[in-house]
Amino acid sequence: MIEAKKLKKVFKSRGKSVEALKGISFTAKDGEIFGLLGPNGAGKTTTLRILSTMLSPTGGTAIVEEHDILKEKAEIRRKIGFLSTETGLYDRLTPDDTLKFFGKLAGMEMTDIAKRADYLFDRLDLKKDRKRLISGFSTGMKQKVSIARALIHDPSVIIFDEPTNGLDVLTAKTVTDFLKEMRDEGKTVIISTHILSVVEKICDRFVIIDTGSIVAEGTLPELLEKYEAVELEDIFFKLVPERRDA
Repeated sequence: MIEAKKLKKVFKSRGKSVEALKGISFTAKDGEIFGLLGPNGAGKTTTLRILSTMLSPTGGTAIVEEHDILKEKAEIRRKIGFLSTETGLYDRLTPDDTLKFFGKLAGMEMTDIAKRADYLFDRLDLKKDRKRLISGFSTGMKQKVSIARALIHDPSVIIFDEPTNGLDVLTAKTVTDFLKEMRDEGKTVIISTHILSVVEKICDRFVIIDTGSIVAEGTLPELLEKYEAVELEDIFFKLVPERRDA
């Protein structure tokens, strides 16, 4: 599982400091989808990048599958599948080439890469496109290749940043259904999103995060009862104030 412990992050630029995270703590358990819900700039991406060891926290720490992010980065990287909001795919490669390359980086044997790639391409509806150059792919197809790349080594922890952002309804459903399958296999799945319906449909538990702080945490039924709300939107706008440009 994942346990964040009072995570803080301060970014410094041109003599100014911006506190992106203000000491947040939460636990994402095995066999559940845990969500970070919040507006742009809330600190969701910073949190996930710290958990994946891409960023170091200014304060606090986190435990991922019994490994400390400050002391055991290599071990954590072997156990996680991380999806960024920026795909970073090589346009002159095919999906087949991409998974072979990243499978080798993960230390996999070619026979295991081939079996895992067959499964991922079939599940993500990429079989007929696996030998096409990625340069001709739509946004949704590139997102599915990115997901396959993140999961080629069959990680026990899945960390996805805005996995459905910019996707059409059909592609988004393919992605969310696949995440639910990963949860049902007993994996720890943590996602960030600003889309309320994604949280309502797939998250077992979630936090609402705003300006670097957690303002609510629980299951949807728990929070609906606590805030005497009919739907998640009511809670969200009660806790996250609307901001207008000055």
